[in-house]
Amino acid sequence: MGFSQILWGQEQVTSRSYQAMLNTMLSHSVEEIAVDSLKDRLGDFTFLDAREEKEFAVSHLPAAIHVGYEAFDSTQVASLDRDTPLVVYCSIGYRSEKIAERLMDMGFSEVYNLYGGIFEWVNQGNEVINTGQATDSVHAYSKLWGIWLKSGVKVYD
Repeated sequence: MGFSQILWGQEQVTSRSYQAMLNTMLSHSVEEIAVDSLKDRLGDFTFLDAREEKEFAVSHLPAAIHVGYEAFDSTQVASLDRDTPLVVYCSIGYRSEKIAERLMDMGFSEVYNLYGGIFEWVNQGNEVINTGQATDSVHAYSKLWGIWLKSGVKVYD
């Protein structure tokens, strides 16, 4: 796909420095979807969380399915129709981009990487949950990556 794919939505990310970092970290091999374009369309997609279990346990997007990164296995998505529109996310979008590439290789036809990941989701004031309840806590991955999470309560293991 390359760098010329369409990025849906009006506002890509809330910070120019965050956007600059993302542009260097991501290969843009998967079509990206902006957080603001999802607000009124949550029911149109199945969300897959490509973070590790300890990150998912702190909080995740409502109705997200945990698939992980290191332990990702195609059997986790075997029950999904290959035409199911998928949005994959992680902390910032790097791991989710890699999982999205694998999903496309598996024959999924409509796969998007959430641009800016769960950090941007929370930075734009969207809800994350823990055991079905809204929470302010977000696993910030590491102190280095946690600088990009501007809202919510940062959790490090």
